[in-house]
Amino acid sequence: MQPDTRIQQSFTIIVIDDDDTLREFVAEVLRRAHYNVLLASGADEAFRLLEQNQVNVVITDLIMPEKEGLETIVELRRMYPKIKIIAMSGGALGLPWANLNSARRLGATVTLTKPFSRQELLAEVARILEAQS
Repeated sequence: MQPDTRIQQSFTIIVIDDDDTLREFVAEVLRRAHYNVLLASGADEAFRLLEQNQVNVVITDLIMPEKEGLETIVELRRMYPKIKIIAMSGGALGLPWANLNSARRLGATVTLTKPFSRQELLAEVARILEAQS
């Protein structure tokens, strides 16, 4: 059974990552699945987008130069307590599980270890949005 693209088009997702290539990859996967996608290279840009748009999901990298993803998650939880958050990380020193465990404790709905597949990303997005509906 194919997903109803009309329903998916009603969901907006912000992707925060300082890596242009990964940010564009995630955006393309989500757009092909008919989600509305907004892009931010950092947390400050994402919060400006959140002020101007109704957003269902934020997908954030954890290791970024200006504001770390963990700090972003804490701020998101404080300002937008119902928003769904997917934290993604390849990890510092090859230990993504430490950052991802912290992200879960701080309020991430789902965590993904980089690299992840298109299917993993879409499955997690669909799962948390189904729970929200």
